[in-house]
Amino acid sequence: MSGIPEQKLDSLVARWESIQGELNHGGVDQNGFAKLTKEFSDLDPVVGAINMLRSARKEREDLQAMAADADADQEMKALAKEELAELEPRIETLESELQVLLLPKDAADERSAILEVRAGTGGDEAALFAADLFRMYQRYADEHGWKTEIIQASENDLGGYKEIVANVTGKGVFARMKFESGVHRVQRIPATETGGRIHTSAATVAVLPEAEEVDVDIRPEDIRIDTMRASGAGGQHVNTTDSAVRITHLPTGIIVVSAEKNQHQNRRKAMQVLRTRLFDIEREKVDSERSDARKTQIGSGDRSQRIRTYNFPQGRVTDHRINLTLHKLQEVMQGAGLDEIIDSLITNHQTELMAAMKGEGDV
Repeated sequence: MSGIPEQKLDSLVARWESIQGELNHGGVDQNGFAKLTKEFSDLDPVVGAINMLRSARKEREDLQAMAADADADQEMKALAKEELAELEPRIETLESELQVLLLPKDAADERSAILEVRAGTGGDEAALFAADLFRMYQRYADEHGWKTEIIQASENDLGGYKEIVANVTGKGVFARMKFESGVHRVQRIPATETGGRIHTSAATVAVLPEAEEVDVDIRPEDIRIDTMRASGAGGQHVNTTDSAVRITHLPTGIIVVSAEKNQHQNRRKAMQVLRTRLFDIEREKVDSERSDARKTQIGSGDRSQRIRTYNFPQGRVTDHRINLTLHKLQEVMQGAGLDEIIDSLITNHQTELMAAMKGEGDV
């Protein structure tokens, strides 16, 4: 079946039926029930695709037999050949869809994410661009029904962000947002530029899958927690009480700050970010080991890589990883146009995974 062993498909269907039986008969503890339900929901679309493909292939066999039957009515044979011609591309589509469903999945894809945007080269203009990028992601999150909560922000005098960290909560956030990690470059005439010259500046984006407490064990003796007076250029995310919390992870030197008004909430948010960054370090280790064998990661987690250019004078956005250029800059900056880029990145990623797996004989 387009290179997919029938035996593998049979085992998937058998497992799906087995789980269905276990769930229907009960007798499974709460933890086991949750795991089985998750596995069943993951397998359900795969089995649905297998059944549709097998049904289409059976229909093709019947039509081929009718078209080759010497005793069949000529009109019926012509109709069978006509239906066969329509069926072939549908079978190819079903095979491709099944192959995508069988690709290895990132276990973190369904998670929420921590979004970090930092101004790079370009001074105040870079900070203004970082703010534009963050607002783009906020709008994108709104489009998908996700919630964005700012954890920590460092503003400049012009309303730009030297750094902003936020939690983006919702189902499947990381699956789509992970492709945004990297260096984003902007070419435009800054508001502060009097000579009308185009400047180039940059901002870095990091998207990390949100860690759960079970993912990372943080020992109390490994952290130092300081409370301090928040300071900055003003704005709703800066206050004048001693509520800001800074957590230092001693073994790694990672420092996390949360500067909202509630000290207890700050401690919780800062621990959440610390946990997520430590979880990301562990994932990076695994990813680098895997990428040695399979060079399939888009961006490969290397955040020094320039991934995209936003050219304002020409109204275009170019994603350098897949050589995609869209002349709809404003749409992208409003968030609504970002899906077109991300969909293309996902498709490219799936194609590379498929090619790698075929090379290894897995698909």
